[in-house]
Amino acid sequence: MSFGNWLLADLRLPKGIQGKSEGEHTWWRVMCLTGVDYFSTLGYQPGIAFLAAGALSPVATLILVAVTLFAALPVYHRVAEASPNGQGSIAMLEHLFPQWKGKVLVLILLGFATTDFVITMTLSAADAAAHFTHNPFTPPWMSSQMAVTLILLSIVGAIFLKGFKEVINVAVFLVGIYLLLSGVITSVALLHVVEHPHLFVTWKLALYSSHGSLPAMIGISLILFPKLALGLSGFETGVAVMPLIKSVDLAERVRNTRKLLNTAAIIMSVFLIATSVTTTLLIPPAAFQEGGVANGRALSYLAHQYLGNVFGSIYDVSTILILAFAGASAMAGLLNLIPRFLPRLGMAPEWARASRPLVLVFMAVTFTVTYLFHADVDAQGGAYATGVLVLITSAAVAVTIYLWNRQLRWVYLLISLIFIYTTVLNIFERPEGIKIASFFIIAIVVTSLISRALRSTELRISGIQMDSKALELLEDDDDRVIRLVARRPRSESEAELDVIDSMVRSYHSLSAEECICFFEVERDDASDFEKNLLVTGERVGKHRILRAKSPVVANAFAALLIDLEERTGEVPHAYFKWHEGNPITNLFAFLFFGEGDAAPLAHEVLRRAIKDPERRPVVHVS
Repeated sequence: MSFGNWLLADLRLPKGIQGKSEGEHTWWRVMCLTGVDYFSTLGYQPGIAFLAAGALSPVATLILVAVTLFAALPVYHRVAEASPNGQGSIAMLEHLFPQWKGKVLVLILLGFATTDFVITMTLSAADAAAHFTHNPFTPPWMSSQMAVTLILLSIVGAIFLKGFKEVINVAVFLVGIYLLLSGVITSVALLHVVEHPHLFVTWKLALYSSHGSLPAMIGISLILFPKLALGLSGFETGVAVMPLIKSVDLAERVRNTRKLLNTAAIIMSVFLIATSVTTTLLIPPAAFQEGGVANGRALSYLAHQYLGNVFGSIYDVSTILILAFAGASAMAGLLNLIPRFLPRLGMAPEWARASRPLVLVFMAVTFTVTYLFHADVDAQGGAYATGVLVLITSAAVAVTIYLWNRQLRWVYLLISLIFIYTTVLNIFERPEGIKIASFFIIAIVVTSLISRALRSTELRISGIQMDSKALELLEDDDDRVIRLVARRPRSESEAELDVIDSMVRSYHSLSAEECICFFEVERDDASDFEKNLLVTGERVGKHRILRAKSPVVANAFAALLIDLEERTGEVPHAYFKWHEGNPITNLFAFLFFGEGDAAPLAHEVLRRAIKDPERRPVVHVS
């Protein structure tokens, strides 16, 4: 097999939004699939929280947990209800904002989602590398965090290039072991805090001496908690995997998804609070700083400190595995997300339908991001938080609009404002996140527009249906050579149609006995890329009129001509008038409004679709 054939071996049309899953599993097993991303943040979240809030880390984390349980969780309950086939909040907003507004919004949100998933891969690999390089048993020649990070990313890429099949069994095993070991470490650390109450007293005195009062602490924590937003990751993924959840109907799928979200959020909330307290009280502040032994590995530090190097090394291995698998989960998310939207919108190149070229592209991106951020966990936190927060904010806004005619709208409006505040403050405090997200947005928009232009002359009509009247009009043509005359949709009397009929026959030297049909295409949503064409028929006096609605006029003509050739076995003809105006203006009108100079464009669609010139429908222009 050649390299090209291997690279495009799985080239196929991606599953649509309503696509069915290849296998279903109980909700708690699917939770583990999302958990390799969500729960693995425990590897670096306590350290990032301390670097952001210092001794206030437990208070800021408590606010984060409140936002998780009373804001993010209710929002995604509603997202699950509105998108039971795993479309997520991006598709909700696409439907709420029709035509090009919705498509542009999808592209922007895909940019933020790509930021989220790519940084998940690079940040998780960097943190896994930190656990590996800081382990006391690691040989000195393997102490380069950059090198280990790139090796881990390469392994993830190699898995997907070979073919990534069933992952849930592995996810269940990794999440189970990781949560068990994390629970042991957290319990031992909490017990140590209880046995040494002076630690809590010292921490409390430090808080009050620095901040004065509890309201002041809460106020500062409200400002600081957006920096802890990594602890909110996982909700969008939890909705995206809904088709994997075993259920007898959509209603049960929604209920099981809510169980998944509730259980994951509660487990994570308990761990977030417990680990923020123990790491803040038991780890020296200097150890959290860049180069410190607890930087990016706070729980691992406690494991080595209180349970010994052997247990600590076992925990390091489990952490490395789940963090590396979090990268695999993120890659799977990318390979699901990009084909789910872009090909359907005509905004992805042909090779984007195959997983292996996408894997190579995303691996190149992750290598570049890792190099630019020097494989530093803390440096990537802002970009990760930006992607997570924008997606959650978009979900909150989508749910608020979705429920605007209900009493609950004010609750969700408040939740939306909370997430908007959090997102804006995070962007202001850590602008590197919006910078890298902007790079992904620009890349997606530019490639999407280029792809849309290149694919504009594809057939784009996925099927043709004709009503009984249309079939009757076509059957009435004795010589079976169908001749279509292009007309703009409008109401005209029989006398006016007589004049047009006479002009067409005169221009194209058609006899009075030759049967012709007028074809009117009413343009609907030009931002749609593919559509079924419903053709209806009508007689106005002696004249035959066919009508249809389509996103683009030229492609509708081409599709109908091809269908007529297949029905009759004879080559049909189409008759157009030249379209006045600047050719460049006509081109943009075709790309964005589905209009333009239909004759040459219809011919180009036919040329691409029908390779044999002898069977290709004929386009005439006068």
